[in-house]
Amino acid sequence: MPEAPKNSPIVAEENKKTLHFIEDVTTKADEIQKRVLAEILCRNANVEYLKRYADLNGNTDRETFKKVMPVISYEDIQHDINRIASGDTSPILCSQPVSEFLTSSGTSGGERKLMPTTEEELGRRSLLYSLLMPVMSHFVPDLETGKGMYFLFVKSESKTPGGLLARPVLTSYYNSPHFKNRRPDPYTNYTSPNETILCPDSYQSMYSQMLCGLSQNAQVLRVGAVFASGFIRAIRFLEKHWSLLCTDIRSGIMNTELITDSSVREAVMKILKPDPDLADFIEAECSKKSWQGIITRLWPNTKYVDVIVTGTMSQYIPTLDYYSNGLPLVCTMYASSECYFGVNLNPLCKPEDVAYTLIPTMCYFEFLPIHRNNGVMDSIAAPKSLNENEQQTLVDLVDVKIGQEYELVVTTYAGLYRYRVGDVLRVAGFKNKAPQFNFICRKNVVLSIDSDKTDEVELQNAMKNAVSHLMPFDAHVTEYTSYADTTIIPGHYVLFWEVNVNGSTPVHPSVFEDCCLTIEESLNSVYRQGRASDKSIGPLEIRIVEVGTFDKLMDYAISLGASINQYKTPRCVKFAPIIELLNSRVMSKYFSPKCPKWTPGHKQWNNMN
Repeated sequence: MPEAPKNSPIVAEENKKTLHFIEDVTTKADEIQKRVLAEILCRNANVEYLKRYADLNGNTDRETFKKVMPVISYEDIQHDINRIASGDTSPILCSQPVSEFLTSSGTSGGERKLMPTTEEELGRRSLLYSLLMPVMSHFVPDLETGKGMYFLFVKSESKTPGGLLARPVLTSYYNSPHFKNRRPDPYTNYTSPNETILCPDSYQSMYSQMLCGLSQNAQVLRVGAVFASGFIRAIRFLEKHWSLLCTDIRSGIMNTELITDSSVREAVMKILKPDPDLADFIEAECSKKSWQGIITRLWPNTKYVDVIVTGTMSQYIPTLDYYSNGLPLVCTMYASSECYFGVNLNPLCKPEDVAYTLIPTMCYFEFLPIHRNNGVMDSIAAPKSLNENEQQTLVDLVDVKIGQEYELVVTTYAGLYRYRVGDVLRVAGFKNKAPQFNFICRKNVVLSIDSDKTDEVELQNAMKNAVSHLMPFDAHVTEYTSYADTTIIPGHYVLFWEVNVNGSTPVHPSVFEDCCLTIEESLNSVYRQGRASDKSIGPLEIRIVEVGTFDKLMDYAISLGASINQYKTPRCVKFAPIIELLNSRVMSKYFSPKCPKWTPGHKQWNNMN
């Protein structure tokens, strides 16, 4: 990509227009939301899904919509999704043709959810991206004078039986003309050439992107990845491979044994030049015993780290602080496979204060109030009928209350109507009339390392499958809990088991290893892909604890004020003293001996081949 112009007055003018756009749409939030809903309903008036609700009858007003249309989850439209995936091109959910499916990190029946999208949606997503850097430059000046070192990757894609592509939203975006053919722009001036980002081999992609980032280290003003976990994985990659990278930088020649993709080699060689002094500098820094502040040592002009550190990614904040010497951790946007939602208008805030302003033009937003009973979330159940009172429990964008928690519900241009996204948000404030939300969590998720999301029901079912290995020994698991261990990279799931053995034959270590693998084989495809293909998740571990450990855990919880009558063993723990208590009573540890099976696409598609 050509070098971006520096200090262009055009950039300042474009930034001004963008900030004015944000000011305008947040001021007219309710008016725009009415228009967005009317547009969606008008253009999709004749689709099959909407015609099922005869009382809608072409109406586009909010009152009728809320009265007639049910609040739904993925399972309610899964049959329609499967029809489209199988090749039905009739207008089922959307009047525009479905161009592809975006595979969600959320799952249904152990497989990734498929979100329909259209060509038009790419433009809408690109619009949200275009808001990010003008906001950022308002807080950090002169970003247009340097480059961004971002570790961006594509993941595997598959085709549905009907021939539509199914792939993650970012893989779709990076492969689109909006990204590949983007016009010269100082804010999308990355150290990584497109070819390195689009390389499907994760090792070659990481190696080549790191090589380019090191080679241009003096020009780097910002660093990042999508998730905190991905950026830390890049730093750990550097820890393992800095010697090889220095050899390439010193000679100005790329290692052809490691990098076999010719398009990647060609792109990198346009950047790589012999630089013995830089190689010596990197070698000296990486050879030091401590890697604290390695980001600011190798990329000394870096002003911030751009990664998602909200939700489950907050577990990586201490590691990022260590490597970056406390550089600002910036979360710029809030998005999902269903739709892109909003931006952070105060990007230099502390991670715990991140609040996303929802952009009213992206979709039609509604909010399902959440109430907590003893700290446990209790969302109002989704209406199962067209009872008007049930529908009215949902709140419009401009009517949410500060401090209240809600589950996000969206109606999108691509054919989702009153769809429960599953994200729990808390209202932190307002930008004009548009609310700003803290992301609290993904509903029901108990374990997550990267993009994987494992809920309690799934974990319990995996446990049932695993404990069958103990039956020949007359042994059973009396209690268990779990946590996501990110003290080493890649992180991994840890299960604490208290086991009662009644038989005379001791349980062999290989049996517990089989239990580990069975649990992994029972988890969803996103987890299994992270283990087998992306290598973003480490082998699952079972730690056997002393008998009576979970009694100690209950005693500790009661000492902190829990009710003995209402106490239930938590199936996931995060509180450091509890993890410390459990670890202090570990007698033995076992790891999954190999990766679980995983293939791209859905199981039923693979069975059809």
